[in-house]
Amino acid sequence: MLERGVVVTSETIRCWCNKFGARFAQCAKAARRNPGSTWHLDELFVTLRGEPYLLRRAGDEHGAELDVLVQKRRNKAAAKRFFKRLLRSNPAPRRIVSDQLRSYPAARAEIPELAHVKHVFVKAAARLNNRAEHSHQPTRRRERQMCGFRDPRRTQAFLSCFGPIRQPFALPRHRMNAACHRAVLRERFAAWHAWTVSAAVEKLIC
Repeated sequence: MLERGVVVTSETIRCWCNKFGARFAQCAKAARRNPGSTWHLDELFVTLRGEPYLLRRAGDEHGAELDVLVQKRRNKAAAKRFFKRLLRSNPAPRRIVSDQLRSYPAARAEIPELAHVKHVFVKAAARLNNRAEHSHQPTRRRERQMCGFRDPRRTQAFLSCFGPIRQPFALPRHRMNAACHRAVLRERFAAWHAWTVSAAVEKLIC
């Protein structure tokens, strides 16, 4: 855009993200494969305004991010809210994999859709089996690039869009050759172009 004489500031990009980010993430979620039958749950702590917050993340066995939620507390009520949020956009799983945090089974028992779901607990020494543990790495890298997250509400809005938008382009290079990688990327960028055009048209109509 600079070659065309258009100067874009960081504030302009921030406004674009606020205006179109949620719609792009919604399109990315709609285009991905159906969610798997296993939920992998994990948490990490982030510091916002000098206070520790818990970032909960859920993914399926295919590595797709199902949802994230920034919360102040780690108790049963907070876990129950996270489960209900997951069920609003995903079918009930056949299995849940998490660490040994006690709030998860306590909250699951109070939700009829999850009361009879098999719950597998992963010990700290065997956390390599938990896909959600590795899904935190892009968030940590992004946190360092942004010199840390600050506001809980903005952090929630950003991470809710960051995962679904990033995932279609985060291809497993070790599983494909260069030609296949280029072909898949072309398809993903074509889909991205369709999403951006449809989102822009919807905003103009509204």
